[in-house]
Amino acid sequence: MIAKAGVEGDRQRNLKVHGGQDRAVCLFSRELLERLQKEGHPIEAGSSGENLTLAGLEWRLIKPGVKLSIGPDVQLEVTSYTVPCRYNAQWFQDGDYHRISQEKNPGWSRVYAKVLRAGLVRPGDVVEIQS
Repeated sequence: MIAKAGVEGDRQRNLKVHGGQDRAVCLFSRELLERLQKEGHPIEAGSSGENLTLAGLEWRLIKPGVKLSIGPDVQLEVTSYTVPCRYNAQWFQDGDYHRISQEKNPGWSRVYAKVLRAGLVRPGDVVEIQS
């Protein structure tokens, strides 16, 4: 369940940089995760802190200001790119967690989103970019 404050039951380790209305949900691309795995990185869905791993989107189009609908219920608005922290080093060869930094590797970042419309998200729900 996605509530206005984020995924129900989710907790953040550091509220100075995680959580809050504009960082309620963290999103990442399934296709990018698969490419990182093919490069030899031991990253898995959810391991770098994302709440939802989305498939079938052209990730370069997912940037601040973009609105997404997920299934019949949920609508999100991307608010910012995430800045990876050293906790993520364990998921990357040689600890290079900057592999998912928008600043160092544009197009490879996770993103934060605020919840415009709360609701239930189900595996396999269609995700669409709203125009």
